Amino acid sequence: MKRLLLKSFMLAMLGIAYTAGAQAEEGMFSTKSLTLKVATKAAQAALDNCRASGFQVAVAVIDRGGNLQVLLRDRYAGPHTVQTAMGKAWTAVSFRSNTSSMVDLIKKGEVPPGIQDIPGTLFVGGGMPVQAAGSIVAGIGVSGAPGGSKDDVCAKAGIDAIEADIAF
Repeated sequence: MKRLLLKSFMLAMLGIAYTAGAQAEEGMFSTKSLTLKVATKAAQAALDNCRASGFQVAVAVIDRGGNLQVLLRDRYAGPHTVQTAMGKAWTAVSFRSNTSSMVDLIKKGEVPPGIQDIPGTLFVGGGMPVQAAGSIVAGIGVSGAPGGSKDDVCAKAGIDAIEADIAF
């Protein structure tokens, strides 16, 4: 009899826990983000790639919510590169697109008026969203190479360096 009561009690508790979990599921959601270690690895790889090409840059990695996670600035990178790298990363996450692609759309007049005026946006090449399993988990921005296309190469090297870490 005690076993039956204990088993009934345990099943009841599991039912309560399941119901509470289902209710919590309806009111909340989960997201994936890079760990600090992986975000730092991406930033360092991007910086190293630019250094190998002779460029002094700043690299910013932000989380999917637009919060700065990692910022690296090479010794001789210009003072503007810090804010520029952060703006590129933020814009890439916010618009879910490479900033170079956004530049092309702006030139073609395919972006609604006023988009460029949103505070924090920077439509210059060198910002890329970081995706894992079809979701954006971060953004990386590079500033300081001579031209956005060269910043793009460095940002891509950062993403490539963590590909195995974020595959799931």
